[in-house]
Amino acid sequence: MSKTTSTVRLSYAASDIACQLVFAPISFYLLKFYTDVYGLAAGVAGTIMLVARFVDAIDAPLWGILFERTRSRWGKIRPWFLWLCGPFAIFGVLTFLTPDLAGNAKIIYAAGTYIIVNILYTGINTPVTAILSALTDNPQERVVLTCFRMFGSKLGVLIVNLTAMKLVGWLGDGDDRKGYLLTVPIYAAVAVGMFLIAFRNLKEVVKSQEKPQPTLKGFGALRGNWPWWIIASSSLLFWIAFISRVAAAPYFFEYTLGRKDLIPLAFALDFISLGTVLCLPWMCRTWSKGTVWAAGLAGMIVGQLIMGWGLAHGNSLPIIMTGWTLGFLASGAAMAMPFSVISDSVDYGEWKTGIRAAGLLAAIGAAFCLKAGAGLGGAIPGWILQACDYVPNTAQSASVLRGIEFSVVWLPAACFLFSLIPVLFYRRFESQEPRIREELEQRRAAVA
Repeated sequence: MSKTTSTVRLSYAASDIACQLVFAPISFYLLKFYTDVYGLAAGVAGTIMLVARFVDAIDAPLWGILFERTRSRWGKIRPWFLWLCGPFAIFGVLTFLTPDLAGNAKIIYAAGTYIIVNILYTGINTPVTAILSALTDNPQERVVLTCFRMFGSKLGVLIVNLTAMKLVGWLGDGDDRKGYLLTVPIYAAVAVGMFLIAFRNLKEVVKSQEKPQPTLKGFGALRGNWPWWIIASSSLLFWIAFISRVAAAPYFFEYTLGRKDLIPLAFALDFISLGTVLCLPWMCRTWSKGTVWAAGLAGMIVGQLIMGWGLAHGNSLPIIMTGWTLGFLASGAAMAMPFSVISDSVDYGEWKTGIRAAGLLAAIGAAFCLKAGAGLGGAIPGWILQACDYVPNTAQSASVLRGIEFSVVWLPAACFLFSLIPVLFYRRFESQEPRIREELEQRRAAVA
């Protein structure tokens, strides 16, 4: 079972640094950008994010089918880093452009750019997940690579959260529209360079079938693939919770706590999740992957409850920040493990059905669930704010403050809990991995 070089590991990290440099501003700041900078109603912004999710229901499987049928001199998954990095960067910039439009034209522009950048994000982020099963057939090495990937992801998020608002203020000189217009292209240009590094250095060494499968045959890998269904259902709920938490956080710190100055620090604390991520190889050797995954989700639930306790005690900032920090620390395991075990579900599907569909399973089980969860996690707080009659840049009513509290604390707590339930059943399938790996190696040797 092959291990990977430092070059491969760092290049794999670079692929998700690139993704986050473009997509983190969208995940963390777009809802507030739409309402407070571009002037859209909160409910309209939420609806735009919901519409994008319906598109995702179509584009994720289509990307997966396209990846399965790709054959090039560079491989099956790898060339998509080259082909899509430019369009993804361009539409990331256009999403934060604020053309002088009125009425429905403004809404159409915002919806169009957001939907297209999401489609392109599926196209370029799915290969980051799908290529993992082709980089090595060693399950433990896949955990190590996932740690490098998560390091890259968190580093990209940290860079954005430490610099975005400062760059917007500095480059915009008080004009946030101008600030976003000049800031996002910087991230996009660096992202293109990172994707090109990943394209150059990530090689597919675990080969799949040489001939393209019939278009619908890849879906056969989902049949009886219970590990994949566990991953998909848990991931969808996780991302609804996680993005609701961060999308509503700027409102929470500004209006509920009266500490707008803490927003960059609160988001930068996401980086401490690396403390958990870097321990994952050791934890997965000591405990089962399912146990580590479940512990991460349980830690996030506890963090949300601590935040609720802080709110009940007069908006105690030390207690609230303790819960907020614990949630990010636990998210290292809760977020990383699905990306690691999705490759194991590809092996399970091949063992169960004879069909290896890494691109399709990653497109739906990882990218679609991430985007659908992120979209709903951003849309629901927007609808709640609209229902509570939120008005930007003014003192908020008691009903708005309750809506913000629900979006940041209680909605994520409930979704994290429901995300935990299917994970409790994962160990029964994990215990079969040595047998599955051995039988697959025998089959491949026989074919060779």
